[in-house]
Amino acid sequence: MTTSHVKTEPAESEVAGQRSAPPASAVPAPGEKAVSSLRSATALQDAGSLSRTAWIVAAFCGLVCAAMLYQHQIAAEHDPWKSPQLLALKEKLRAAPADELLRGEIRRLDLEFRQRYFRRLALNVTGGWLLVAGVGALLWAAKAGQRLTQQPPQPQRRADAPALALQAAARARWSVAGLGALVGTVLLALTFTSQAPLSDRAGDLNQLRGGSEGVASTLPSLAEFQANWPRFRGPDGGGATPAAGNWNFDAASDGNLFWKSPVPALGFNSPVVWSNRVFLSGGDVKKREVFCFDAGDGKLLWQRVVEKVPGSPATLPEIPDATGYAAATMAVDGRRAFVLFANGDLAAFNFDGTPAWAKFLGVPKNMYGHASSLAIWPGKLVVQLDQDEGAPGGSKLLAFDCATGRALWERTKPTHGSWASPIIFEAAGKAQILTLALPFVISYALADGKELWRAELMEGEITPSPIFAAGLVLVVNPSSKLVALRPDGAGDVSKSQVAWTNEENTPDVTSPVSNGELVFTVTTSGLLTCFDIKDGKKIWQKDLELGVQSSPAIVGNRLFVLSTKGEALLFEAGRAFKELGRAKFADTFHASPAFGNGRVYLRGATNLWCLAMERQPTK
Repeated sequence: MTTSHVKTEPAESEVAGQRSAPPASAVPAPGEKAVSSLRSATALQDAGSLSRTAWIVAAFCGLVCAAMLYQHQIAAEHDPWKSPQLLALKEKLRAAPADELLRGEIRRLDLEFRQRYFRRLALNVTGGWLLVAGVGALLWAAKAGQRLTQQPPQPQRRADAPALALQAAARARWSVAGLGALVGTVLLALTFTSQAPLSDRAGDLNQLRGGSEGVASTLPSLAEFQANWPRFRGPDGGGATPAAGNWNFDAASDGNLFWKSPVPALGFNSPVVWSNRVFLSGGDVKKREVFCFDAGDGKLLWQRVVEKVPGSPATLPEIPDATGYAAATMAVDGRRAFVLFANGDLAAFNFDGTPAWAKFLGVPKNMYGHASSLAIWPGKLVVQLDQDEGAPGGSKLLAFDCATGRALWERTKPTHGSWASPIIFEAAGKAQILTLALPFVISYALADGKELWRAELMEGEITPSPIFAAGLVLVVNPSSKLVALRPDGAGDVSKSQVAWTNEENTPDVTSPVSNGELVFTVTTSGLLTCFDIKDGKKIWQKDLELGVQSSPAIVGNRLFVLSTKGEALLFEAGRAFKELGRAKFADTFHASPAFGNGRVYLRGATNLWCLAMERQPTK
């Protein structure tokens, strides 16, 4: 029997079913489904926890905001600077400006208000950081919850992936080749077309060395600055001059009076001297002026009103009479005289009295008005504007070009009010600007205003100015301590750079003076003290029993002290107390003395006095 072998073809429906059926690896196993379900449930639980966390953090942020708004509202409604009690005391002080008890009560209240203000600032900072942390936590919780509830993307294999990879590699090779060709072309062009600027640079250097062309040749040299008295307390702000001779006087000599000349307007600023000219400023709410006197005979050469300064408001700020509109001492550079008034007007005059430039810096907001004097260096005028209101942020340090008034740089300062004046000195291989203001001693680079170092040492009403002597910066924390700092640190040097501290007989208004070996201070009540500059130890003290507002000065080996009521005293600037002479002048003195050409210039309430260091006939 023959068997037939028949080849059977599969049905079309079976073939279609086989082609459409997924591979076994694409179908999840039952165990994988269970794991996926468990993960989804866990993700939902975590998302719920994060949602609750987000709501709690949002409520916390709302509470912090509400607390800060409430504190701000309370501070606005109870402004300490407008306290009826403080305003009443200020009105009494205007009626009785010599009442020291009243002035002390105002200072006590002022210190109390400052402390409240600082506490409020600290709370604001803390609240701000809490708010930042809360918002960060809220954003994190919201983002994490969103990620947990999202379905992760499923990867898909692309059939054209190998072809795309080959195309990307080819494009990369062509890009590298093209970039290399471009760079080579540019370098080749620079090689054949560029020229070295050596000749132009050499010309610039020639001008800086004193060439006959260019603005640089008109800058005064440091030697000229040191030979004159161009700013408050002399070229370096230290109040000392190496003038030769054994200056002396007694009551019969009238203090070697050479001449005196009436001062046309009130002002508490000190004289500045350049060659044969003496400059002062004065004024009130009606008019603010600059005066130029002949240093030889006291003749008033010219006076100019500072007015119509661009941007200066018509309504002037209220300034206490005890400070006045002209408390800041002027500065000169041998070509121009610079003045700053308490309403924020900064102006420059040429030596012949013609205006050079003027600008408005903004009204300095200080309770007692503005008193920080101008600092100057060849080519640069430096202005310290520390203020109570708006600080930190409202206080700043500025530098201007002396010739044009162009702003060179400006730096905000994390400080509050100050009446101390900045000094400029060279130490640690660079020119530094030193400023004192609550609560920091800060050094800045003269070149660009970059902060070099700071020390948190200041308290109370910052009035005495710093000095630089024997490689140390000496600063007065009013009525608290005298501190010596090494000026070669960086960053926060509050502890690391303090050389010594002395808490005896600390002045509250006047600035110290040093001859490089000794340091002398005098308080407003007349307590004169001598310290060793090496270690700060007190060597001697003497109660002069005189009221003193003028800072002491050193002339050669003589220590000069001027009382408020016009008693001028000379002492030996040595390790033993020795009085050398006294004289009396019929005037009231708050300004510090200036020196030049063998003479002494004293600014009184009514007259400008000139004393000769050698006996001269009275004029």
